[in-house]
Amino acid sequence: MTRSIPRARHLRRTQTSAEAKLWRVVRNRALNGWKFRRQHPIDQFIVDFVCTEAKLIVEVDGATHSTTAEIARDAERTKHIEACGFTLLRITNTDIHENRDGVRETILAALERRNTV
Repeated sequence: MTRSIPRARHLRRTQTSAEAKLWRVVRNRALNGWKFRRQHPIDQFIVDFVCTEAKLIVEVDGATHSTTAEIARDAERTKHIEACGFTLLRITNTDIHENRDGVRETILAALERRNTV
């Protein structure tokens, strides 16, 4: 995990426009007090956003996540992360850019489901 910290810092500095928009939605406990971290190491991966208290990960998926190879890679990554006890929620760039309120509500619903389990 030590090697992943510099990589996570680099990813925070070079975030995509969709990640920047979503970060404005979830930062500073803006979602009913839930704390999120961005570009955070979880096991061997660096996840886009995580609420460690609810064990919820939000991944932002762009166009590159639609190829057959990437879909297979994402499925393996999801399986591994879920084995660590996290729930993974995938949000597309398009949804973030075009339906930020819907994305916010989707994340809140996932947080509430995790909180009651």
